[in-house]
Amino acid sequence: MGLTIAQKIIKDHMVSGSMEPGTEVALRIDQTLTQDATGTMAYLEFETMGIPRVRTELSVAYIDHNTLQSGFMNADDHRFIQSMAKKYGLKFSRPGNGICHQVHLERFGRPGKTLIGSDSHTPTGGGIGMLAMGAGGLDVAVAMGGGAYYITMPKMYKVNLTGKLRPFVTAKDISLEILRILSVKGGVGAIIEWGGPGIASLSVPERATITNMGTELGATTSIFPSDEVTRAFMEAEGRGDQWIPLASDADAEYDRIIDIDLDTLTPKIACPHSPDAVVDVASIAGTKVDQVCIGSCTNSSLFDMLKVAALLKGRTIDPSVSLSISPGSKQVLTMLADCGALTDILASGARLLECACGPCIGMGFSPNSGGVSLRTFNRNFEGRSGTKDGQVYLVSPETAVAAAVFGKITDPAELGEMPQVTMPEKFRIDDSAVIEPAPESEAADVEILKGPNIKSCPSGEPAADVIDAPLTLKVGDNITTDHIMPAGSRILPYRSNIPHLSQYCFEVCDPTFPERAKAAGRSIIVGGENYGQGSSREHAALVPLYLGVRAVVAKSFARIHAANLINAGIMPLTFENPEDYDSLNQGDELRLSGIHEGMKNGKIILTDVATGKECMLKCSYTERQQAILLAGGLLKYVAKENS
Repeated sequence: MGLTIAQKIIKDHMVSGSMEPGTEVALRIDQTLTQDATGTMAYLEFETMGIPRVRTELSVAYIDHNTLQSGFMNADDHRFIQSMAKKYGLKFSRPGNGICHQVHLERFGRPGKTLIGSDSHTPTGGGIGMLAMGAGGLDVAVAMGGGAYYITMPKMYKVNLTGKLRPFVTAKDISLEILRILSVKGGVGAIIEWGGPGIASLSVPERATITNMGTELGATTSIFPSDEVTRAFMEAEGRGDQWIPLASDADAEYDRIIDIDLDTLTPKIACPHSPDAVVDVASIAGTKVDQVCIGSCTNSSLFDMLKVAALLKGRTIDPSVSLSISPGSKQVLTMLADCGALTDILASGARLLECACGPCIGMGFSPNSGGVSLRTFNRNFEGRSGTKDGQVYLVSPETAVAAAVFGKITDPAELGEMPQVTMPEKFRIDDSAVIEPAPESEAADVEILKGPNIKSCPSGEPAADVIDAPLTLKVGDNITTDHIMPAGSRILPYRSNIPHLSQYCFEVCDPTFPERAKAAGRSIIVGGENYGQGSSREHAALVPLYLGVRAVVAKSFARIHAANLINAGIMPLTFENPEDYDSLNQGDELRLSGIHEGMKNGKIILTDVATGKECMLKCSYTERQQAILLAGGLLKYVAKENS
């Protein structure tokens, strides 16, 4: 039997395990990336390991999230990360150089390589044929130290594209269509490979949009072949010598095949508050729009921005709309300026923002109260924009421009004829904002600079055989890491200060939870389906750990969050009978028993102490994960292994 693209890369990088779906695989990691919202904690964890130098082929520390320096906290974190990069052998991408995924695609990504990043949209790298996966910061720290990255061997899905996109129908619409088909949990446990004759007409930026949005499916990652389109992109970036061809075998087998006809695809829009709440733009045309944001790691490439500039040229945005533009990198911004496209954008009345994540993570440019905001981003979770009652829709750049011009949701075809956009054969190469590390011979003399906002990581407890604890919070389905640990300009500066950050835990769901959890000392959380979807932020596990959470019982978990819970020393457990969820209530006194034996056989008993009612919980921990939980978390496990 032939192999898929992902299976070929996994086979070449396998340290241990089997390619049998559902079994654990350990992978050698070639590259890592971090960003500043998750990076500070990752580097504190790396420092704790006592390893003198990163052992990957390439590791890059990006500053792209917390660029709003309204106090000393973000600036201190940036200084700390830069000093860590200098000492331990990482490249450091300065604030303003761009969003990690866009810059990594431009300057560092290579077909056939493995990449993990402490950001859930790291699968963007699949647009050039990388096996690129989001991970918790601690997993990234271990990989930087030369350790393997462990995943459950995924199933393989194939999406066959036929036909060709019509004017005003885009790669973003393909992404929204697959979300409509599969939902935000339809890709869990799978790698999605894109193929078929329709991919030949998709540029690398378009492919990267699709693999970026694959994260919202819950997929392990998404990947395209590395073909002549990929080679042209890498040659334009001056990296043609790093290109290799990569394709699946003709007789490769897939667990599921999905066909999408690009000839019949129409402009799509995801309605509040989920990326899979997808309908045709035409079906809600006429809805008043207050704000439009174009950018983010999903749609901030030069290709996207040139289309936006061409559509805005000679036009003025509606007086009632506020339009922001966030180029994805310094390269994109300077090339827009060089060719005059930036002038066309600014002349329309748009506001130019920094080359950073910005509004996507609630870092500025929040909509007005109850405002309708159309965004070319990847997530529209409730409150993520920074405005609790903001109504956020996800759209393509073309649909975003139409809304900004007409002041309402509009089929982008109403803009008239789509201008022809031609990509340059060579991109403007300037890596001056990427700072090289100190030579290894000088590393010992580099001082690590820590500000007062940087606190140590919380430490887990070895899993006891019996846990008695109250149920301090019960939540529903599709709880995101934004629910557990919100983002935004008010909170993000404290990502390196877990004690301060803890007061915001589950603020969106129940602002009284932190106080209740602290009073309990140790506690249990109960959730519904797809618990922990969204961002890879390990803070959504570390903060509950600090607040005394010892187990989370849910109907199902998102992949990265379940791994982060185990790494922190918190047990993720699922109901054997999902109906048992209904019998539990906040405030119940619960007992988990037979934990040590249950970790081995996959069954742990949950008892309601007051009523004596029992329900069976499932777990499927590998021997390594059992050892991590029994040690009290991955850091303690690594320390024990290295002692």
